[in-house]
Amino acid sequence: MGAMMEALLPALFLRAGYNTALVTVGAALLGAAAGAIGAFMLLRKRSLVSDAISHATLPGLALAFIVMALAGGDGRFMPGLLAGAAVSAGIGLVAVEAIARRTRLTEDVAIGAVLSVFFGLGIVLLTVIQTMESGRQAGIGGFLLGSTAGMLRGEAEVIAVAAALTGVAVFVLRRPLTLVCFDEEYAATQGVDVRATDLAMMALALAVTVIGLKVAGLVLIVALTILPPVAARFWTNRAERMALIAAAIGAVSAWLGAVISSLGPGLPTGALIVLVSFAIFLFSLLFSPLRGVLAGRMATLALTRRVHERQGLLALAREEPIYDTLTLRVLRRAGHIRADGAPTLAGRAAAASAAREEALWSLYRKLFPDEAASAGYHGLAPINESLPSDVVRDLERRCNFKAT
Repeated sequence: MGAMMEALLPALFLRAGYNTALVTVGAALLGAAAGAIGAFMLLRKRSLVSDAISHATLPGLALAFIVMALAGGDGRFMPGLLAGAAVSAGIGLVAVEAIARRTRLTEDVAIGAVLSVFFGLGIVLLTVIQTMESGRQAGIGGFLLGSTAGMLRGEAEVIAVAAALTGVAVFVLRRPLTLVCFDEEYAATQGVDVRATDLAMMALALAVTVIGLKVAGLVLIVALTILPPVAARFWTNRAERMALIAAAIGAVSAWLGAVISSLGPGLPTGALIVLVSFAIFLFSLLFSPLRGVLAGRMATLALTRRVHERQGLLALAREEPIYDTLTLRVLRRAGHIRADGAPTLAGRAAAASAAREEALWSLYRKLFPDEAASAGYHGLAPINESLPSDVVRDLERRCNFKAT
């Protein structure tokens, strides 16, 4: 353990050897590209399509290996394997689209059918490879779960360059992708070809999947297009910002996963990348100030306190007894009542203000029921902040209140 910790910092800062640094940078570029395109796929509700694509790569990998081995070449030639994976993944993607568009079956059914059939065919072809004399399954075994330990420099360079180009393509297409994800009819009126944009999105997802086979493996590469975007969704409401955050999370996850996998023999790169992605997702789920569980709980508690405070102040204004212990505790902590339950001077003033607000809002609801209903008033927002000043003055005049 001590030796691994000593090797961690050099690996993090790309000082653990040229090949390790190249693999780490390539994995980070892959994670960034996967996170970015995954964000748009999540918004388009197409995340599981990448699962079908990844499993559909297996028969292409196996066939490419067989063809190259029988031709007397190296069955583990990286560009050839990726080309085979891309072809079979493309066929799988076309099959999903055809089934979903030309039959009554839903897209999730089409994904399940293509995923299982192609993966089953790939397993059969892997069995065939094991019986070949010219090559064994070891040639493509690393593509199942990912393996960077034996990655050659040329392979790492191919992954890095392809991932960078894919990321650039996502950046260039970010505007039409955003429009199509949110409103395809409006996108069409703006001159965006919805069908072509969808195909481009799927093509980029296919590219990320094929590129990432060696790093994360076909079983786990789908996590890189799902976990970073889901984590990013907790931090923003804007599509392009979400894609940027997802790219950053994907890059950090892949960087750390590749670094950790380089610290010891046999550590699975893909699995470690997924675990780091999940850790970031879990942190986002719990601590995001926008949608995190903790922030949501704190907002709920704050709303509960405000409701009890307002109800307590209205009860003080009406000189009604208060029996609820939480209301009494909230009023006491706010300085509205003393320990014996008697209102303080500040409490009397706050109670009078709450009664005035309630009277104005009651009159507004009576005069303008439709507008009040659409405003969603819950009795907590100050009327001066919710309605135009001339409307407030008219309500005060009707209630014989002095303007404030």
